[in-house]
Amino acid sequence: MHERVADRRLWTWVVLLGLTGQLAWTVENMYLNLFVYNTITDSPTVLATLVATSAVAATVATLLAGAASDRIGRRREFIAVGYVLWGLCTAGFGLVSVDAAASLLPMLDAVTVAVIAIVVLDCVMSILGSTANDAAFNAWVTDSTDPGNRGRVDGVLATLPLLAMLLVFGALDPLTRGGQWMLFFTIIGGATAVVGVIAWFGLREPRRPRPSGSYLSSVIHGLRPSTVRDNPQLYLALLAWAILGMSTQVFLPYLIIYVQRYLDIDGYAIVLASVLLGAAVISVIGGRVLDRIGPSRGVLPVAVVYVIGLLLMFPARSMLAVIGAGIVMMAGFMLGVAAISATVRNLTPPERAGQVQGLRMMFAVLVPMVIGPFLGAAVIAGADETFVDLGVVKQVPTPWIFPTAAAVVVLIAIPVVLLRKAGGAHTLAQESLETSL
Repeated sequence: MHERVADRRLWTWVVLLGLTGQLAWTVENMYLNLFVYNTITDSPTVLATLVATSAVAATVATLLAGAASDRIGRRREFIAVGYVLWGLCTAGFGLVSVDAAASLLPMLDAVTVAVIAIVVLDCVMSILGSTANDAAFNAWVTDSTDPGNRGRVDGVLATLPLLAMLLVFGALDPLTRGGQWMLFFTIIGGATAVVGVIAWFGLREPRRPRPSGSYLSSVIHGLRPSTVRDNPQLYLALLAWAILGMSTQVFLPYLIIYVQRYLDIDGYAIVLASVLLGAAVISVIGGRVLDRIGPSRGVLPVAVVYVIGLLLMFPARSMLAVIGAGIVMMAGFMLGVAAISATVRNLTPPERAGQVQGLRMMFAVLVPMVIGPFLGAAVIAGADETFVDLGVVKQVPTPWIFPTAAAVVVLIAIPVVLLRKAGGAHTLAQESLETSL
């Protein structure tokens, strides 16, 4: 009975904190780009810069906060206080506009001022969100799970970004279409802050061993060459995550704009809802399969599914074709994230779960978000497709972002094959040692 209660408590917090965090990240990762595109500038370089700078801020914050939570031996305070501040900062996006910039600093170019304000606020928001979610919450998940259930947990966690997108599209997209951006940001920010308050009073956490040495040594431990040599499987899994993430960032920042402006699908919310629900169901079911076969063995098969989906997106133009291709593409992506994430958790030293979240951010967020969006922007600029909006000529994403993403993710085979070889060598060494003993 105690185990069943503990299991229910685990799933409650995984879903509540995970989904709320992804609602806030949906605003940052997708709707913030749309907000800037619609109200400030259509420059793909500005959008790519926004993504890249926030990724740098998020990575540094996760490295510092993850190591701090390891040394303190607590995650709850980082999660609860971080979610409250994260929510308040998210609500602040609604205060930024070209008109506000022009009234505050009339001697400067209003668009430039608004862009700078958005970039700075996005970096602050990313620091708070990464401290609370990427560093503390993800470390708490590692602390609270084991190799027997991590495939299922990460399978569910992988669906939450898309479920968050679905909730935002279904409930709040009319606000963005009507230009009510301040109300949109306030609702998401307020919900995030409320969940932070709930976590302060209700979240419980298991005790874990603390790392030895100074705080600075904890921060840089994962960056040392000796650590890489001692944990080759962990870093190969992280490299595979970087390649998968880089591929996704080629198209994801521009996906809503592509569906709206290039495909010109009026019912794009229906398309996205169908894709997200279908892919989420497949991911939840696939998470159970990953637990049975071992998550590291599932990376290549699901990567193949992801590539097929990307290639199907290239010719897709009708609503049904986009839905079918999108389900294949996003299901492959989510299962890829679940498989790699569970593999990384299984390879994480128990006393360094927080520190590994910093490494995860470097490989899964920083590298992909610095390289991927600029690669996508280069493809969009090279295609030079435009449309006229209220007399203004704007660039629009083209289908070439999808085969470009497919070409990138093919490289994942290299670290995955090396990971299997390293795992086999490690197993042989263990068997040899046991035999000699």
